[in-house]
Parts: sequence; C-alpha cells; structure tokens
Amino acid sequence: MSYADEIFMANCRQILSEGIWDTDQEVRPRWEDGAPAHTVKCFGIVNRYDLQKEFPMMTIRRTAYKGAFDELLWIWQKKSNKVSELGSHVWDAWADAEGTIGKAYGYQLGVKHQYKEGLFDQVDRVLYDLKHNPASRRIMTNLYNHHDLSEMALYPCAYSMTFNVSGDTLNGILNQRSNDMLTANSWNVCQYSLLLMMMAQVSGLKAGTLVHVIADAHIYDRHVEGVEYLLQQEPLPAPKVWLDPDVKNFYDFTVDSLHVEDYQFHKFPFPIPVAV
Repeated sequence: MSYADEIFMANCRQILSEGIWDTDQEVRPRWEDGAPAHTVKCFGIVNRYDLQKEFPMMTIRRTAYKGAFDELLWIWQKKSNKVSELGSHVWDAWADAEGTIGKAYGYQLGVKHQYKEGLFDQVDRVLYDLKHNPASRRIMTNLYNHHDLSEMALYPCAYSMTFNVSGDTLNGILNQRSNDMLTANSWNVCQYSLLLMMMAQVSGLKAGTLVHVIADAHIYDRHVEGVEYLLQQEPLPAPKVWLDPDVKNFYDFTVDSLHVEDYQFHKFPFPIPVAV
C-alpha cells in the first residue's frame, strides 16, 4: 500500500482522537456562507518520506498532481504572484484588484539579495550552493518575511525549505506553520517531493528523504465527514513518478516533464469546501 496513505491516515486518526477543538475561540477563516470555520488540531506533527522507496502520493483519494506541479513551478520557477500565470484557480479567492496575491510566495523567492559571490534570489542561491557548496548547512529558503506580511494576501503556510546534501543524496525539510489536512496535505507533500527531485536532478544528486514538519495540523469542522470516509478506504499501491531525465536546467522543467504511471485511487464522493 502507499506509505503516503499510511501517514495521512495515522495523522488524521490522531487529530480526531486526541486533537483540540477551537470552537470556544474567535477564528479568522470563514466558510462561503459566512459561518466561522472551526478546526480540530494537533500541534507538532513530523513525517518522513523516503523518495528512494516510493513517491508519496495518496491513493485513498485522487491527488491532482498536474495542478500541484503547475503551482510549484508558478512559485519556485516563475517566482510569480500573478494568478493569471497559474494554470489552476486555487488562488482566485485571494487575488487582489490587480490579480496578484501581493508580496507572497513566488514574489519572495524572486527578490534578489547581495552575497559575497554576487546577486542571487533565493532559488538561484540554492542552485548555486548545491553545485558549489554542497557541504554547506546554510542551503535554505524562507518565505515568511515579516517586513512584507501586511502586503500578502495570505501569510505563507509552507514557508521554509532546508536542503542538505549527504554524500550523493539530497534531503530536505519542509516547515509548514499550518496544514489543512483534507484539502492540502497530499498536495503539499507531492509538491515538495517533486521540488526535491528537481533540485537533485539538476545538481547531479539523488533525491533522498523529505521531512515534513507541521506546526498546526488540522481538520476543518465541515471536513470531518470526508476524512472519516477516507479512513475507511483500503490504500492501493503507490504510483511510479519520475521526471524527464533529459532536463538539466531547473528552469527547463515544465508540467509535461512530470510522468506518473500506474496511479490507482479511490473515488471521493464529497465536495471539499475551502475556508478563506
């Protein structure tokens, strides 16, 4: 069975059985009808995915991997904050009058900073260090820029990625302040697994382990029924996932560079409302 399913199901069982509800508090998110979107949560969940064993894509429900990869490229490759440059509509609810999400996500990655070796943005600095300073313990990105938070449509959820080279293997730690388990967990895990694979491939390394650190892992009140349904499903074998091996430049990856084979999944009969 897919290891991603095992982890997701264990996390959700823990949240539902041991989690704390915030129904006694005022909360910011609202459902489309204006009702407060309450959650049950666990604090400080840490998951590990060995990409050399299998790609962590859930099978108890379909993950829209093309859309997930497209968003990853929008943030990390295009370094964009314009929703018109994104293939899906996942950010439409947060777009401002100019059609952007403000100084968030891709915008932060595209800002250039002065280093002793020259001027780099965060992505190019990672690529440079992986090739020239692989022993460095400083290869990381950070989207949580306090100076710009007031100009962001949404504070970054997945805000920091740390890369670490061990021998010929690239490992990474994804830090996430908040994770909507039903809506976004599999999406984020797939995205940052692919990012690790991309960075490794163009740096002449093998993709190793992704460690996912979640500060606030939660299930929304209107998602509980759907999560309970998923916990009754029988996980299927994980799909085979690979990237076009001919791509040697990070900026040459496209959505078509992603190949997924033998992806089996269960149908999910519930709508998934998103709290804004």
